[in-house]
Amino acid sequence: MKPRTPGFWLIVATVGLLALLPMQALAGLTPEEVKIFTETKAKAEKGDRVAQYTLGNCYYNGAGVAKDEAQAVSWYRKAAEQGLAQAQFNLGFCYSMGEGVAKDFVQGVSWYRKAAEQGLAQAQLNLGICYFKGEGVTKDQVQAAAWWRKAADQGYADAQSRLGLSYELGYGVAKDQVQAVSWYRKAAEQGHAKAQSYLGICYQFGLGVAKDEIEAYAFYDLAKITEDMTRKLYVLELTLSPAQIAAGQKRSIELQKKIAAKIAAKKPVK
Repeated sequence: MKPRTPGFWLIVATVGLLALLPMQALAGLTPEEVKIFTETKAKAEKGDRVAQYTLGNCYYNGAGVAKDEAQAVSWYRKAAEQGLAQAQFNLGFCYSMGEGVAKDFVQGVSWYRKAAEQGLAQAQLNLGICYFKGEGVTKDQVQAAAWWRKAADQGYADAQSRLGLSYELGYGVAKDQVQAVSWYRKAAEQGHAKAQSYLGICYQFGLGVAKDEIEAYAFYDLAKITEDMTRKLYVLELTLSPAQIAAGQKRSIELQKKIAAKIAAKKPVK
């Protein structure tokens, strides 16, 4: 999981555009944009951790300024050392990927852990991946599943899908196909394509759930953005009647509407 940037893109873009430009470049900006930049830069230089994190995002993404991962790391570090969880996560990601700093999985794990212990779901996800792969820490599938559960319990779809797969394959937890289906469903209902495909497989073969090829078709159809699911959908169609295919397509539309409604309900009211 890559770093996420904050929703306030106006600040990010403005800071990125102006951070390295001479003051005459301000002429093309609105007074409000100039004010945002001036206040953000001043706050960052005075030690405001949110402003430092914002500048780091600007440099990392090349938002209005030449991409400079080393500068991004520098600003992330300032904010991370003040305990800002999202900055700690981004710094951990940079260490894990070798972006703007020498690749160092141990440092990556260290910063992921700081953010994960503050409850940041995406850090919990990545820390679990580090444990699963044995990158920067001793390989431990039990720890991987435990961290994924923390993120999954917060509704993080990728973690829910991974936890479901852990239950299906017995990675770090006792095999439990019913639990696998339960976690796949939570992620699938958020629009997670892999979870939708896994759930389709469960329905097609009756794994942890009653066999239902129409429901399998519906979840495959939801996940058909991947080539693999397109093939599975085609193979399943060969075994179904036209009426069953129509029913599967209808169910897919119903699920799409349900997922869209759930996602819309989670969006903050402006």
